[in-house]
Amino acid sequence: MHARASKKRRAILGIASLLWVLAAHAQVLPRVPLPGVQLPALPVEPVLRDATATLRDLPTRAVRSRQLLEQHRAELDRDPRGEVVVRAEVVAIDITPAALAKVRAAGFDVKRTQDLPDLGITVTVLQTPPGTSARRGLAKLRKLDPDTSYDYNHVYLDSGGVTGAAALAGTANAALSGADPEASGGGSLRVGLIDGGVDAAHESLRGIPLHRFGCDGRSVPGPHGTAVASLLAGAAVSFHGAAPRATLFVADVYCGSPTGGAVDAVAAAFGWMAREKVAVVNVSLVGPRNALLERVVKSLVDRGHLIVAAVGNDGPAAPPLFPAAYAGVVGVTAVDARHKALIEACRGEHLDLAAPGADIAAASSGTVDGYGAVRGTSFAAPIVTGLLAAHLPTPDPAGAARVLADLTAQAIDLGAKGRDDTYGAGLVGDSAIQAALPGRPDDKPNK
Repeated sequence: MHARASKKRRAILGIASLLWVLAAHAQVLPRVPLPGVQLPALPVEPVLRDATATLRDLPTRAVRSRQLLEQHRAELDRDPRGEVVVRAEVVAIDITPAALAKVRAAGFDVKRTQDLPDLGITVTVLQTPPGTSARRGLAKLRKLDPDTSYDYNHVYLDSGGVTGAAALAGTANAALSGADPEASGGGSLRVGLIDGGVDAAHESLRGIPLHRFGCDGRSVPGPHGTAVASLLAGAAVSFHGAAPRATLFVADVYCGSPTGGAVDAVAAAFGWMAREKVAVVNVSLVGPRNALLERVVKSLVDRGHLIVAAVGNDGPAAPPLFPAAYAGVVGVTAVDARHKALIEACRGEHLDLAAPGADIAAASSGTVDGYGAVRGTSFAAPIVTGLLAAHLPTPDPAGAARVLADLTAQAIDLGAKGRDDTYGAGLVGDSAIQAALPGRPDDKPNK
């Protein structure tokens, strides 16, 4: 009897997750019923309550930063504001040969150079002189060569957690990813993901074409990247009377390295997305303002790409995190099953939209059943990304503005009337679940 109850719970949670991502698409396209999906007539509230991760299970960015520094003192350091940086490294943007000769004469060495031709940017990572910290090295470079833009090689962290509760496993995207690509009857959606590595063998990604970038061609699956990819694959669905199909372009910026998430790796990932002409890119990473990241983001936005980014989980009083807070980026916050903003979610005028980011399950390779409960703005962002990707096949400034405006107009107003710093323009991606699931207390939008 316990086994049957567990199976019923898994089925409910899986279908709830599936309906959440399908609901997002239904807000901007006519609804098309998904064949073969039936909702069990069982109460869902206890399952959703169990699936909600507690805050103590989700260490803050400050705690994680401290842990990283303790584990990798030889590779990492802090900037004056306490942000994690790669030790003794500085990034230079479009440094001239003459300036490079000058800084070399001052004792700096070139560690690596990356040309990002599709963004019109050249990135040079400089090693500071022996015994010189990144902080002192940056100050010296800015004084020596004020005409070149220099900054720290900041490290960016993911913005959500996978709790790995096997009993809460579901098949959130199995109905989507199991579609026969040859029978899809339509063009493939191209969706970008800049994150950790993805476990392509997970059942939620089975049948999903996946292109990789980073790690010198190696596959280094990570729990966060795999979870976000599973939601993204389910959300990036186009129903035109045919089965869905999506192609994921996955850039791994961590690769299992102590310096994973460094801004030069993130910049290279964006450069790849530009080269592959991936119009909509999901970035569930957060960190400080950085001159290189700002330049890269502006270049993509100006070319008509839509960058969708999680606003982060540092709390409502935290300063804005990036890239979500950059101009032109779609900043996404998360709500729970009752349409309440997560108490740990960041707030601010840069916040554009809200989407479900708790009381849902996503791929988790470390569990018995392959799924785990997730919580955080990381997991709301891919729902919005999928919505936008379905309507922006190629980079196009006018098209990007139109698609974002259309989605914003569909948002359900939450909180204070009109746009606010907690929910942005409102909630997207949640309409179908309200009609499909049995009544929950307080299941109406929080006006």
